[in-house]
Amino acid sequence: MRLLHTMIRVGDLDRSIEFYTTVLGMRLLRKTDYPSGRFTNAFVGYEEESTAAVIELTHNWDTQSYDLGTGYGHVAIEVEDAYTTCAAVSARGGRVTREPGPMRHGTTVIAFVEDPDGYKIEFVQRKVAQA
Repeated sequence: MRLLHTMIRVGDLDRSIEFYTTVLGMRLLRKTDYPSGRFTNAFVGYEEESTAAVIELTHNWDTQSYDLGTGYGHVAIEVEDAYTTCAAVSARGGRVTREPGPMRHGTTVIAFVEDPDGYKIEFVQRKVAQA
C-alpha cells in the first residue's frame, strides 16, 4: 500500500492551479472534466503519480467557496531551506502566514503558507544529517 493523493475542494480551479504550479512550483499532472457530475479534478505534484503522493484539486462547478472547518490540518512539503522557500513564495504573490523558524517546543524549522482557498501548507526544512 502507498499514499496516492490528498483531495481538497477549491472554489476557483484556475486560481488554485496557478497557485500550486507557479507559487509552489508543482506541475499540473492531469485535469479531467466530469460534466454529468458538474465537477473537474486536477492533480498537481512535484513527481508523477506513479512515484509520489500528489494533491487532487476538486472544483464543483456550482460551488464558489467552502468552509474549511476545524478538522482539516494542512499539507506538509519538505524543503531544503524554509527561509529561501518562503521568500520565493512571497515574491511570486503567495501569502506566508507563519514565518520560518524553529517550531515551538522543538528545533525543526517550519513555516506556513496559505493557498487561495485558505488551506494551510507547511514547509518543513530538511534536517542535515549528523556525522
